[in-house]
Amino acid sequence: MKKRIIFAAIGVFFVGLFYLLSRPEPVVVSIVSVELGTVEQTVANTRAGTVKACQRSRLSLPIGGQIAQLFVKEGDHVEAGQLLMSLWNEDRAAQVAVSQASEKSAVQERQSICISAQSDSREYRRIVNLVKKNLVSKESADLAKSRSEASKASCEAAKAREIQARSAVTAAQAVLEQTHLRAPFAGSVAEVTGEIGEFSTPSPPGVATPPAIDLLTDDCHYISAPIDEVDASDIAIGDRVRVTLDAFRGKAFPAKIRRISPYIMDFEKQARTVEVEADLTSLPEGVKLLAGYSADMEIILNSRDNVLRIPSELVVDDSFVMVLDGEGNLQHKAIEKGLSNWRYTEVASGLSEGESIVSNIGSTGVVAGARAEVGIVDD
Repeated sequence: MKKRIIFAAIGVFFVGLFYLLSRPEPVVVSIVSVELGTVEQTVANTRAGTVKACQRSRLSLPIGGQIAQLFVKEGDHVEAGQLLMSLWNEDRAAQVAVSQASEKSAVQERQSICISAQSDSREYRRIVNLVKKNLVSKESADLAKSRSEASKASCEAAKAREIQARSAVTAAQAVLEQTHLRAPFAGSVAEVTGEIGEFSTPSPPGVATPPAIDLLTDDCHYISAPIDEVDASDIAIGDRVRVTLDAFRGKAFPAKIRRISPYIMDFEKQARTVEVEADLTSLPEGVKLLAGYSADMEIILNSRDNVLRIPSELVVDDSFVMVLDGEGNLQHKAIEKGLSNWRYTEVASGLSEGESIVSNIGSTGVVAGARAEVGIVDD
């Protein structure tokens, strides 16, 4: 009997020893604490957005011709109406001079004819007075009246010819102005195509002809970015936007949506998107934007302050987090989500402030039911 008890005790000992030796080592986990903070519901662009100038014009002359003068170079700041380029135009300038001379001649002719008309009118009135006194015949009065009316008509015709001559000057000046390229708005010259003596051609619709001068505003910019079609119905004009730029890492710029495209863009092999534009509301001193910078747009749909939050990547299947129980085992714990974005998720219920959750979910062995211990996790 005693031998059986001894053998049973030895068997239990070896079974326990085998269990202790064969039991897997606990996995090492790292933890984070549930904290209070701000959680936002946001929508982000699907592909990189772009900083665009508020106004950009790829300017070309309406006619072709040889470049006679270039008044600007790339990088120059110009004012609205400033002359940028002109073509050879001596023939058109000569036509303006001819038209101006014709106008001057018409003015002089009108003055001469109208002065004679005034004289004939006074003569007619004088003869009418003499007729009343029976000093001249009525036939003389009729002749004077006809001469006065004819002179008045000649004066009106001369005035019409003067107007015609003035219009001819305007037309000639308009033809001359076709050889001048002026800035439609104040901005900076981005590019100049052509040199003095070269031939400049206009850019007809549908023909990829380089512009003579590329002009854009340098003090006014907006952000344009594509948003996935599934998020288009959630956004509205005036929504707050957080803009980040690769050129200014670590900085966020406030903006507001100013335009939502009225149609969906459908490009082959790409998701369907809607183009959204946002105006920057303020820029820190010393920050200068350049058209063409890449930009990311985060549209803020809703925001809550001072709520429980955890990193969004720690939420499993949108309803659980991983915790380490009192016996050293990993377990799922159900939570109810509130607002969420790519960085933080609001915890509506299931956790309390300061409570610890496992942060290295997805690591080898970090699964529900596994033994674990808190330690430093190697990257």
